Amino acid sequence: MNDESLDLKESMAVNPSWLASIIKDRQVPGFITVEGPIGVGKTTLAKRLANAFNYETMLEQAEQNPFLGSFYKNRRQNALATQLFFLFQRAQQIQEMRQHDLFSPVRIADFLIEKDQLFAKVNLDDNEFALYQQVYAQLTIDAPKPDLVIYLQAPVDVLMRRIAQRGVNIERAIDREYIEMLNQAYSEFFLYYDDAPLLIVNCTDINFNANQDDFLALVDYMLNIRGGRHYFNPTIFS
Repeated sequence: MNDESLDLKESMAVNPSWLASIIKDRQVPGFITVEGPIGVGKTTLAKRLANAFNYETMLEQAEQNPFLGSFYKNRRQNALATQLFFLFQRAQQIQEMRQHDLFSPVRIADFLIEKDQLFAKVNLDDNEFALYQQVYAQLTIDAPKPDLVIYLQAPVDVLMRRIAQRGVNIERAIDREYIEMLNQAYSEFFLYYDDAPLLIVNCTDINFNANQDDFLALVDYMLNIRGGRHYFNPTIFS
């Protein structure tokens, strides 16, 4: 592990005595899923939560999709191949988790399998989406139900700025129109989502990787959730 990795791990560390004090007499969600559009920080938050609670993770592996770079450059031409690769990849991750009895240690994920269809509706034309649905119906996807879903949201300007700041090479071709469509699709999806307790987090002015106080406030808040829909905006507590 290099010095940069050590510094990151240290910055993500949570004081064990503080954590023990807020967990006392409260139930920690057994399986947490963090979701949100590109650039909002879902993988970063998932890793921070996993580090705090000593949980294992099941994370998206977008870098393994050989079609993704071409998709960002020409969405129309490469949408179906990109979407089907992600579908098979996510289904395989869930299947492997079940086959190897890994659900017990896997407690944090940065994707809902239902999100795959959200992207498909945005990216595919009618004929492609009909084909996608046929493929999806043939797959056996026995996804576990989260005990808590954390939906991170932010305006398009914030998402575009964060995408640029993190400097992932293939993401340089992402255009504003695409992020606008995704952001709208996520908003509509979670407007009606009720499959698990839902925590909606306004990330406009916060960065859970850079601000320890915001992260600790989120942990404290989420441990009070037992069901229903909840909203978290740390700026109202400052």
